[in-house]
Amino acid sequence: MSDALALRDVSVRYHADTPDVLRNVTFTLRPGERCALLGLNGSGKTTLLSAIAGLLPFSGEIAVCGTTLTRATERAVRDNLGFLLTSADDQLLFPQVLDDVAFTLERRGIPCDEARRRAAATLEELGIGALAPCSHCRLSHGQRQRVALAGMLVATPPLLLMDEPTALLDPVGRDGLARMLARQQAAMLIATHDADFARNVAQRFLVLEAGQITCDTTDPSCVAATFTRWREARQASLTDSHLASGTVPEATHKPKEKGTKP
Repeated sequence: MSDALALRDVSVRYHADTPDVLRNVTFTLRPGERCALLGLNGSGKTTLLSAIAGLLPFSGEIAVCGTTLTRATERAVRDNLGFLLTSADDQLLFPQVLDDVAFTLERRGIPCDEARRRAAATLEELGIGALAPCSHCRLSHGQRQRVALAGMLVATPPLLLMDEPTALLDPVGRDGLARMLARQQAAMLIATHDADFARNVAQRFLVLEAGQITCDTTDPSCVAATFTRWREARQASLTDSHLASGTVPEATHKPKEKGTKP
């Protein structure tokens, strides 16, 4: 069986005279494997997902379910993956929820009645069947995200790409999304800097720093260590900045002791 996803020496740059945003990224995902792509803002997570979906030019090789991504195969590759954007509003197109989910199938040639039947079944599976006749404009963010997820899952793609899916969710919404994703059979690449969510969903963790994979592990403790290193580095950077400017962070001022003169 082919890998769900295979990247070999993938690099991306936005302009010819600028450095690579991604540099020689190489890894594979097995069918059904759930992998978290961890990194700070600006590390290249969204760029990597966009390249896999055929939305950005790249060098190297990307293959989805055994099909190498080229201009000629873009449609076939996209039919084998679902892409959940950070904001669900960016991918909800139709006024009615059921129509929005069914469109995923209709664009693939599924007859309207069959597409709507399968869309309704997917909404029920996700616990939001009652939203089928609703306008997404009247839904909460969590509900809109579930609708977008239904539109991705209804075609049962073997690979799911998700970009910061917990960014606008409260703790209850994050827990619900984690349980929902754990029930899916598809391989997943989930870009996030939510360490707790990653540990609840993923079986494997890739760390992306400055456009390169610096860690590939199944050990959650390695992820915790990486986040600790990032926090310490950021704190040190803030301290150096304050020292250079001659200011001291408010938290470092010691309170005056009682009885001392001002």
